[in-house]
Amino acid sequence: MKVVILAGGLGTRIAEESQFKPKPLIEIGGKPILWHIMKEYSYYGYRDFVICAGYKQQSIKDWFADYFLHNSDVTFDFTTGRNEMSIHETHLEPWRVTVVDTGYGTMTGGRIKRIQKYIGNETFMLTYGDGVCDVDIAKLEEFHRSHGKIATLTAVMLEQQKGILNIGGDNAVKSFREKHLSDSAPINAGYMVLEPEIFDLLHGDDTVFEREPMEELAARGELMSYMHRGFWQCMDNIREKEQLEKLWENNAAPWKKWD
Repeated sequence: MKVVILAGGLGTRIAEESQFKPKPLIEIGGKPILWHIMKEYSYYGYRDFVICAGYKQQSIKDWFADYFLHNSDVTFDFTTGRNEMSIHETHLEPWRVTVVDTGYGTMTGGRIKRIQKYIGNETFMLTYGDGVCDVDIAKLEEFHRSHGKIATLTAVMLEQQKGILNIGGDNAVKSFREKHLSDSAPINAGYMVLEPEIFDLLHGDDTVFEREPMEELAARGELMSYMHRGFWQCMDNIREKEQLEKLWENNAAPWKKWD
């Protein structure tokens, strides 16, 4: 099964780094967050990837083009007056990666539509190129196949960040308390499984996948949620990047299941 990763956005909320590279190439522990996401899927046996690139898409292509060289032991021999290169031990992933330029300003639904020819009439995975998670992806697929609907998304609980106010009609605060887990709201964390019928709901580059297509799926009863109560974290800003970096440095990254 192919894994589609949305990796074409501008990443404006983390512009400190995204001005130099696409957001999925921002590094956690010396490796792009895109690599971390792919390692998650690879751990469960999903190793055929389609990357929906856009902003600075050439940087993503360059990274994969250099991946073999940068993960091999190499001898460069100039003694004969030529550049002779010998490859020794390599440390490569068993991946097949298709990087597609899906346009600079294309919306998420439009990016998915543009890679339809690489998916064909097959069930596929879809996620965002800026978040990591410890969801059991094999069980996610099993759940999706069990219900027979077009789409499954992984839902996680997003905790409220502020104290809870009970405000009356006269604007007086009737009560105040700190947040707790019951105040959380489920959100779409990505890590989706989709049937190819999804392409029929995508109508061009201006289609925002999270709006009309998802709303129509929900209205038709074709959208299911796989509730995940474990770890999930996106990387929208520098603070969240630093949180992920700290987890990695302390060998406490929940998404790292591989050796």
